[in-house]
Amino acid sequence: MELSAWLSLALICTLGAMSPGPSLAVVLKHSINSGPSAGISASVAHALGVGSYAALSVLGLASLIAQFPALYTALLYVGAAYLAYLGYMILTSKPSASNGTETSAATKTEWYIAAKEGFTVAFVNPKTAIFFVALFSQFIDPEAMTFTVAFLMCFTVFIIDAIWFIFVSIAASSANDRFNLNSKQGVISKILGAAFILLAARVLYQTF
Repeated sequence: MELSAWLSLALICTLGAMSPGPSLAVVLKHSINSGPSAGISASVAHALGVGSYAALSVLGLASLIAQFPALYTALLYVGAAYLAYLGYMILTSKPSASNGTETSAATKTEWYIAAKEGFTVAFVNPKTAIFFVALFSQFIDPEAMTFTVAFLMCFTVFIIDAIWFIFVSIAASSANDRFNLNSKQGVISKILGAAFILLAARVLYQTF
């Protein structure tokens, strides 16, 4: 793969990662509520989800989705339901009282929840697979595809997504420390919860 082609791929992946959406909301939620470690956990898991879709796209999953619209629609509904579920859970959750004396078990639980939500919010979006097939088709010749090229492209997707959301996580955590956002956790949770529900509604609206 030529350097110019790789730079173009990296630029498009960066712009895609930076676009606002449910992934950003998940990382912000965990970064603000549970600290940078949970935010980074969500970020890396999200990158794994996106990278997995990139790999599956190379293997032809997206073509399968495109050939069976009912499967694509079903996955969209699953994604919308998951976003609505997250929104409901955020809206109905009680603000946590963090006093700096968290146990390691509690921290591990937060990391696990953050990672699970980060991965799932990436993987329940079948548009990601379609996006990568459309993107990858511009940079490779299917007949000349090699494992090295496929690995490079998928790793590029993973590392750019991870770097961006880790940056977001650290920035959000720093803002939390500076402006004491935890004191406004109730308001922030309502905003994030409403955002998830609106995102779910947008997904459903786009299917009609």
